[in-house]
Amino acid sequence: MTSASASDGLRVRIVGTGLIGTSLGMALSRKGFRVSLADTSPTAAALARDLGAGVLAADVTDVPDLVVVAAPPDVVAAVVAHELKQWPEAVVTDAASVKGSVLTTLRDMGADLSRYVGSHPMAGRERSGAVAAQADLFEGRSWVVAPGPQASVGAIGMVRQIAVAAGSAVLVMTPDEHDAAVAAVSHVPQIAASLVASRLRDLSPGAIALSGQGIRDVTRIAASDPSMWTQILSGNAPAVRAVLESLAVELASVLEALRHLASQPDGGAVGARAVLAKAVADGNAGQARIPGKHGAAPTTYATVIVVIPDEPGALGRLLRDVGEAGVNMEDLHLEHGVGQPFGLVELSVLPAAARPLITALGALGWPVHE
Repeated sequence: MTSASASDGLRVRIVGTGLIGTSLGMALSRKGFRVSLADTSPTAAALARDLGAGVLAADVTDVPDLVVVAAPPDVVAAVVAHELKQWPEAVVTDAASVKGSVLTTLRDMGADLSRYVGSHPMAGRERSGAVAAQADLFEGRSWVVAPGPQASVGAIGMVRQIAVAAGSAVLVMTPDEHDAAVAAVSHVPQIAASLVASRLRDLSPGAIALSGQGIRDVTRIAASDPSMWTQILSGNAPAVRAVLESLAVELASVLEALRHLASQPDGGAVGARAVLAKAVADGNAGQARIPGKHGAAPTTYATVIVVIPDEPGALGRLLRDVGEAGVNMEDLHLEHGVGQPFGLVELSVLPAAARPLITALGALGWPVHE
């Protein structure tokens, strides 16, 4: 598909030039869309322009065909309403992670809902702002298009068009379906990561030194912005509450089982161990449903562990050797040895590739374990 056919000359106005807005501007500009940029901060808009996300809205006289609002969650509805009024012929969408409350607010404001289509690109980074923007941020990611019942077919198609142009896989949901889904796969995981990480605040340095890949995996997203997440959780409070209430019931069962085991450690507490086993097994079943590479069915990978020296260039040499062995690496985890001059690299590969990779790396002198 050529740039011209991908864009159809569409004029896109992006309001908000943080990570999402700037990344989208960069992606669409590369596909031939005519992108203009607006932000309450002139400096932020100018930076986005300099990064190739588009031209400043102040320098454009054309009327937009589509407006994308990439503003903070607590002001999205107000900005969408303003854009709908300012551009009476344009379709307006937003990139907020909550959809139902935005639609309800717009309905209460009497906005033209035929031209509004909620959407949510499921992409992001731990860093924020235009400086963290990437033109490929949305490639291979899901992009939810969540129209209200009054949205026109043409408006929905236009939002779908930019999502596809940015490289995303489009999923169409109702706003309520979207909010229930992200509560389970995004919002509650954020709360869980934050609560687990908060247990580390008062641990002794010696205890913290025992941290391994497990605690790093569980708490990775705990470094998120508290202000932004307060807005997100507040906006999706009903759906998040429903998931947490269900979780609380199961957590109460686990706690009760542990109380019995603590009071009757020598063979008592009949049934308590079954509760713990079921909790872990149910987690196995849920984790197995998470889509694999490129959204395909989940795949069980083999793990090859390589000991590497903690020195410049070591990881680069290892990755080069993996490539020269003709093995496609599916995932990688790096764990540093506490107080040791080496690290452990966990390479996830297809099971059939594990033995050839171990043989190839071992022949090159790498200490390898399966």
